[in-house]
Amino acid sequence: MNDIDGTVRTVVKDEGPPPSLLTIVLDTNPHAWAHLSSTLPLSTALANILVFINAHLASGNANCVAVIASHSHKACFLYPSPTPPSPQPHHGASNGEVEMNGPADRPIYSVSDNPNKYRPFATIETAILNNFAKLIDETDEAHLSATPTTLIGGALSLALSFINKSTIHHSPTSTHADALLSLADADGKHSERTTLTSRILIVSVSGDLANQYIPMMNSIFAAQRKRVPIDIIKLAGDTVLLQQASDATGGVYMKPERPEGLLQYLMMGFLPDAFARKTLIMPSAGGVDFRAACFCHRKVVDIGYVCSVCLSIFCEPTLPDNLCMTCGSYLSLRSAQMNPPALIPRKKKKKRRAGGTDSATPGGSTPAGSSTPMHG
Repeated sequence: MNDIDGTVRTVVKDEGPPPSLLTIVLDTNPHAWAHLSSTLPLSTALANILVFINAHLASGNANCVAVIASHSHKACFLYPSPTPPSPQPHHGASNGEVEMNGPADRPIYSVSDNPNKYRPFATIETAILNNFAKLIDETDEAHLSATPTTLIGGALSLALSFINKSTIHHSPTSTHADALLSLADADGKHSERTTLTSRILIVSVSGDLANQYIPMMNSIFAAQRKRVPIDIIKLAGDTVLLQQASDATGGVYMKPERPEGLLQYLMMGFLPDAFARKTLIMPSAGGVDFRAACFCHRKVVDIGYVCSVCLSIFCEPTLPDNLCMTCGSYLSLRSAQMNPPALIPRKKKKKRRAGGTDSATPGGSTPAGSSTPMHG
């Protein structure tokens, strides 16, 4: 039938590497970046990250990127913009330059038709810089004084939601796939979509993240189930949760000794995607601390008390009304502390001699020359 109507209904598969989605979670905690201002300012770190994003996009024509800011009072997208502003042409602009409206005290970054710069790179850089400047403008003293940490758990939730949405959009269901395959190319051949490989890169500068233990662990389990590796580059401080996130999801954990070399660490350690890492030797975190944080004071504990219903961890046996702070179940932790479980001593095993008998057997072993008499 194909020879009669002159059509070829073959599906063309792309044998190249699959497209890669890189989701960057940038820790924009002002308290932590203030300590790094002499070594690595935030503006320099953002410029290095933009170069790294351009390198990722240049690695594949179908590669895509998303940037999420983990701030002190909220987590928001820097790219893609959730509500892109409507550009208005400036009367004094020339060469096709477009400027966006904004506060007078904030710098406005515009996309210009510069022949020396790839336009998709300029578009992404402009969106990230404008959204980051808008985030800084919305941060006031009340937000900074409320908490010294960052909302890394909410940023990870946004990253996983965006990855899930992008995966569904790139690999539609079978009902939509039949409709897409019915549209032939100019040569009469059909193209089949390949799976999207996704990963998350966290640029962290905050030290204590114990208050984000519950949302972080939920995000780690979700990423582990979706097989999304979480890469960590720790520029300042140290935390147990990020080490556990990288180890559980098969990501790369790196803590540079010289944070000013951020661009080199990004290029050499985090540019290869999951497809390329199968043939490379990637750096590892070494020893991972698997201690957990308690649900009452958010402290990392060595020995704690666990709720028998929801498995919540507490560092002290005294709880308000002896009720679990997570599920509300009645717990008798004080009785468990006052009456610890009895330890039964282990029985000593009897040692055996070379002849095969117990050392406690009286009389020793049978002489080697003796034997049982045989009756004829």
